[in-house]
Amino acid sequence: MIAFSAWSGKARTDCLPLPCAFVWLKVTAQSTSSLWYKDRVTLVVIGGSTEERVEKAVRAFEAEGFRRASDITEDPKEGDVVVPLSVRAAAVLDQADRDGIRYVVVHHGPDDGRKNGTYRRAHHRVEAPQLAELARRLGADQKMLVRCVAFAFKEGIPKDSAFVVDARCLANPYWGEDLRDLDGRDPRVARFVLDQLEATALLGSLEQMLSALLPAYRARGRMELTLAFGCNGGRQRSVALATELARRLQRRADLEVGVELRDVEPPTVE
Repeated sequence: MIAFSAWSGKARTDCLPLPCAFVWLKVTAQSTSSLWYKDRVTLVVIGGSTEERVEKAVRAFEAEGFRRASDITEDPKEGDVVVPLSVRAAAVLDQADRDGIRYVVVHHGPDDGRKNGTYRRAHHRVEAPQLAELARRLGADQKMLVRCVAFAFKEGIPKDSAFVVDARCLANPYWGEDLRDLDGRDPRVARFVLDQLEATALLGSLEQMLSALLPAYRARGRMELTLAFGCNGGRQRSVALATELARRLQRRADLEVGVELRDVEPPTVE
């Protein structure tokens, strides 16, 4: 993970700083090759432990609207393209890298044992039940799903969070007697949180950073992303921030945006 320091305005790497909070970006080990998501084209390269697995994976992608191509260098035109690679995968991919061809590598099945082959370079390693869903996610016309989750640190960080934002640097509405029993969905609590200069700076920085990074996530076939906002109880500051960022992201036509208030008690039904 990459830790962003809120107060110094500097990260441990050269990534964008975020004022007011600590943010961790989860980085997974992936191929350093270029990836193709440009001009409504997705180029997917299929590898596998056997030729039968490769063929089965290609057919699953064809069933979801991908067009089969025999060569990774073939002009893709518009649409989604899938290319099977069963032999000499390392040499083919190395040449594609030298030619600046961008692609997503999917490996079907166990390790093929080939040095620098599709298993080693895969962005997605899948078994048969996952093929159709992955093909749908990688299709160029699919919207990326972004979840904004509010949580309490004492209950643990949500699983699979790509970004974790610590909202505890903001003034806590809990200490206001008229706000203590309300959560961040209440306009009074939301106003208390969002009117703080630090909250304004934080949300603005997140928007700017996501505008730069979401295309890169999608290019790597990452079609779901979770942004987690934490505070002490997971009811006020985290809820106000998660809800507001979701509202802003919903303006984008290329995204589906969801909100999860994990640690807010459901309303009592009388």
